[in-house]
Amino acid sequence: MQIKPLLKITLVFTLCVILMGAYTRLSDAGLGCPDWPGCYGMLKVPSQAHELNQVQQAFPEHTVEADKAWLEMIHRYIAGTLGLLVLLILAISLKTNDAPKKLPMFIAALIIFQAALGMWTVTMKLMPIIVMAHLLGGFALFSLLLLLYLRSKPLRIPGGDLPARKLAGFAAISIGVLLLQIILGGWTSSNYAALACTTLPFCEGNWVDNLSFAKAFSPFQGEHASFEYGVLDYSARMTIHVAHRVGAIITTAMLLYLAFKLIHTAKSTTIRNAAWLLAVLVVVQVILGISNIVLHLPLGIAVSHNGGAALLLLTLVFINYALWRKA
Repeated sequence: MQIKPLLKITLVFTLCVILMGAYTRLSDAGLGCPDWPGCYGMLKVPSQAHELNQVQQAFPEHTVEADKAWLEMIHRYIAGTLGLLVLLILAISLKTNDAPKKLPMFIAALIIFQAALGMWTVTMKLMPIIVMAHLLGGFALFSLLLLLYLRSKPLRIPGGDLPARKLAGFAAISIGVLLLQIILGGWTSSNYAALACTTLPFCEGNWVDNLSFAKAFSPFQGEHASFEYGVLDYSARMTIHVAHRVGAIITTAMLLYLAFKLIHTAKSTTIRNAAWLLAVLVVVQVILGISNIVLHLPLGIAVSHNGGAALLLLTLVFINYALWRKA
């Protein structure tokens, strides 16, 4: 079996997992099934009378909410399929003489760790640090699969495009800034801080005097029966939200500057097209972010904002690969 078509399919599955994970989280369905990997001890959501009786005996403190449980299980089914695809990529890579070996092995290890994070997300009742780590793991997997695909399909840049390569250092810094912004976004979402501020450009009221960075960014938030809907007070959530907005302004400025410079200096059509895509994605992402605030976090727009971040990261990974690879 050819590895390039398989990698394309796996990249699509990874994006589906990211989007479904966001949809599940934003629908407050992260604890739709209180156990792992099944749902109330079963491989599907219990619905028959005898199944519900078993649930009542085994999980007396829970009530089956079928809609939320199915969201969680569909997410697990897709993630499980993704895991099998990654293992198949590893097997093909190990059998193919000229295929990379270390990167597929690392990706396979990452997918196993992702499964563990998925389990801990449930068993630790949506602890924010675990939820955020699970989100970042999905983004990392997406990026590494693209790198593996690019390595299996040599990228040809005529003449090495030396003018564009002068921007390689700034492109590397830009991807670091984007990663920090994605981390802030994950922290905002996992702490239910997306609607802590509902005005523009920053926050309503005397928000400057209410900033609470120590509480907002403490990785551990004490012992709680559940972290669902968040445990931080308003000042901490507001601080997280404001930090994410400031990060968005910085990230937008840097990525648009990088796109502008590449469009005007790159000789390669491939790099210029990637720069145009980067610029478009940044503008769309800003519109989605503002829409989340103005429209009070509609589910479709909020999920699209997660997907937009993933596509932005992938575009920057491609640009960095193109600029840093040996001519």
